[in-house]
Amino acid sequence: MINQITLKDPILCKGVGLHTGLPAHMVIHPAPTDTGIVFIRKDVEKKVRIPARIDNVIDATLATTIGLEGVKVSTVEHLMAAFAGLGIDNAEVELDAPEVPIMDGSSDPFNALLKKAGVRTQDKPKKFVIVRHPVTVTDGDRQATLLPSNDFKLSYTIDFRHPLISNQFYLIQISNGNFEREICRARTFGFLREYEILKARGFARGGSLDNAVVVDDSRVLNEGGLRYSDEFVRHKILDSIGDLWLLGAQVIGHYIGYKSGHTLNHRLIHKLLAHREWWDLREFSNEEEVRRLQITPPTH
Repeated sequence: MINQITLKDPILCKGVGLHTGLPAHMVIHPAPTDTGIVFIRKDVEKKVRIPARIDNVIDATLATTIGLEGVKVSTVEHLMAAFAGLGIDNAEVELDAPEVPIMDGSSDPFNALLKKAGVRTQDKPKKFVIVRHPVTVTDGDRQATLLPSNDFKLSYTIDFRHPLISNQFYLIQISNGNFEREICRARTFGFLREYEILKARGFARGGSLDNAVVVDDSRVLNEGGLRYSDEFVRHKILDSIGDLWLLGAQVIGHYIGYKSGHTLNHRLIHKLLAHREWWDLREFSNEEEVRRLQITPPTH
């Protein structure tokens, strides 16, 4: 896993946007080396290419939104997490709507589609951001941290004043395809009491029990219940993986989130990048170099 990866073939999917409620058709294409993940809106006259990079994040209210030259694409994090989970560095994503389809609220449908398209290894090295110095951002009691590590791991704690969710913690080292087994099926979630408020604010217009876990004061309203007993914290890790892929490189470090969200995750990345002495950008020409530095890149 030291070379860049793209798709073998294009893949198509369609659905609705979680917040806009608008129908969306999306085609994901293979892309040349060093392209990164690029979004292209086909429904606007100006065909702006929007690289999915941290510098192009324009909003983090309930989702990660990227934009350039007045054109934007929102709710990219679940698709970005699927790219990260398979180690896909390069792809072009064409959309005819302002929001990525929410599918079932997780990364699982995207993961399945990308695997169906197939991946191929390219002839240039993958980029790695190796964290060398601890970096932390806070907002009240919320916190996001990156620590030096010889692999890519994430730990997260949520703490909701709700009898069903309460305090949950999860730790995972991304390796041997465990993103697919342990994380990618975890769905976004929300509270029934907040649904009408969100709709009035212009959010969650496409939300339903088909694309989110919804809880009332005491129970899960979705038929079939939860996919994992701690699905809530696992989804927060999924979101964080998607946000970290906005670095345009594979992180080697330990991400720690405490009640964090997209805004803090983006601030964390900005703070890391602002201190060039806190990280290394590396490429590896062979496995021996990786072993010599005692680094364990994710295996997908």
